[in-house]
Amino acid sequence: MKVYISADMEGITGLVDSDDVQPPGRDYERGRVMMTEDVNAAIRGAYQAGATSVLVNDAHGPMRNLLPDLLDPRAALIKGRPKPLGMIEGLTAEYEVALCVGFHSRAGVLGVLSHSFMGHEIEDIWLDDEPVGEIGMLHAAAASLGVPVALLTGDDTACAEMKAWDPDVSTVAVKYAKDRFAAQLVPVAEARATIETTTETALRTLPQAPTPSNAVRRLTVRWQSASVASHLPAIPGVHKRDDRTVTVEAPMLDLYRLFCLFLRVATAVTSNPPYC
Repeated sequence: MKVYISADMEGITGLVDSDDVQPPGRDYERGRVMMTEDVNAAIRGAYQAGATSVLVNDAHGPMRNLLPDLLDPRAALIKGRPKPLGMIEGLTAEYEVALCVGFHSRAGVLGVLSHSFMGHEIEDIWLDDEPVGEIGMLHAAAASLGVPVALLTGDDTACAEMKAWDPDVSTVAVKYAKDRFAAQLVPVAEARATIETTTETALRTLPQAPTPSNAVRRLTVRWQSASVASHLPAIPGVHKRDDRTVTVEAPMLDLYRLFCLFLRVATAVTSNPPYC
């Protein structure tokens, strides 16, 4: 069984603030250790369930957060950016399952460190007119490849968001949101043990794989800045809906790749870092 892990950071055990998850935050280096150990818990659970290989994609911010020397040596790691598919780089139809470790809720939800990809600039995203964030985009992309998502770890609002997309996905709440930068934490040892056991159980009872699809879907993004929306129609197929909103239609994987290009354009145009 080939297992793919996309690892974000905002939903990692114990982390609640930008200083925990963004360089040069005063607790960022400690946050990197915490992130690596949550991922290790999922890797252990995967191998206990019979995994033959595990690929981990560092999917947060600078995408060089995970510490290779502390990562379980049985796993391969994709590190750094830019990557054409960003948070799902390396995910292909050859994987039998995808896991989401350390994820957060979408922009507008009162969850810990909630945002959608680029918190300074993205106000809302819709996939076929349904509100979506990083969780829904990953789920939809994996489904288009025929790869089921079996696990998500994060705060309680991220878990609820994933369950709304797919009730068959197992979730582990490692903290409970009190506000956007505050949470009641699950004790670290308990959180890691639960990630490990839940991963093992989820992979032993995999949901039915979705049918691969190249169906055309519609992505709509509303930006904070009209400047970003004014530049994106230079990309073939992208249209302005209003001064701050663009839309494009394509198969899901093409949409995801285009959206990653949107983020690079927005960063160049605004000079804002892709975070909340």
